[in-house]
Amino acid sequence: MLDCSVVGDVFAAPGAQRVFQALQLMKREAGILLVVLNHSGDVMSANMACQLAERVGIKVKQILTHDDISAGIGADKNDRRGLAGCVPLFKILGAAAEEGKSLDELIEIGERYNERVATLAVAMKSCMHPQNNAVISDLPAGIMEIGMGQHGEGGGGQKPLVSADATAAEMVDLLCQQLQPKAGDKALLVINGVGATTYMEQSIIFRKAYKELEARGVEVVEGRIQEILTVQEQAGFQMIIALLDEDHIDYLKNKQSNAPYWTTIGK
Repeated sequence: MLDCSVVGDVFAAPGAQRVFQALQLMKREAGILLVVLNHSGDVMSANMACQLAERVGIKVKQILTHDDISAGIGADKNDRRGLAGCVPLFKILGAAAEEGKSLDELIEIGERYNERVATLAVAMKSCMHPQNNAVISDLPAGIMEIGMGQHGEGGGGQKPLVSADATAAEMVDLLCQQLQPKAGDKALLVINGVGATTYMEQSIIFRKAYKELEARGVEVVEGRIQEILTVQEQAGFQMIIALLDEDHIDYLKNKQSNAPYWTTIGK
């Protein structure tokens, strides 16, 4: 997957100097692919670090992820935030790099995935910042928000809490409005727990989402239920759907590389 991950403080982007230090450590003749989630701080740090890298002869290119659809169906991708849809991208690109693909080939593989992935997050209970105990967003009891951001910030709309099946069906419908899948398409389905949602609850969501996609003629060929990208103690989850090309499936299954396995979940 990743050779290096650059982290900032809690709920904060890493500074440009830290990203630049990582690029210096990772310098290779073949170049570096920097995957950046579309958040203003991350983008600013990445752009500044790439400018510094260019001055010292480090070859680096970026892929910007923007899978969050809470800004609205069909919204400009520059207005969409990056959520956990980046993690399967790490896996695909890691396997492709292990196979020996060039930097330009990795960009092409990654952007094809990037254009056909969509994520939507739902929160049932907000989290607190561990440094000052401040509540990230106001979410009353019995209320849920579809469209939250990666750190628990709002962005969708609040509504009364409904069942897991009803929530999953609504989210699949919204994601499919964005992706416009056709019968026969092959898809990745991931339920990412964000902190306080049990594996059983995530599994119920996955089951309903799987059935909703199946009813549309979409074949779920790869899947995962796991806390991949969390938000402290927040209750909720992210649903990620990606329409996959055959090479994406191969890289996720590791047919052609020695990169770590991506666990497959069937019915």
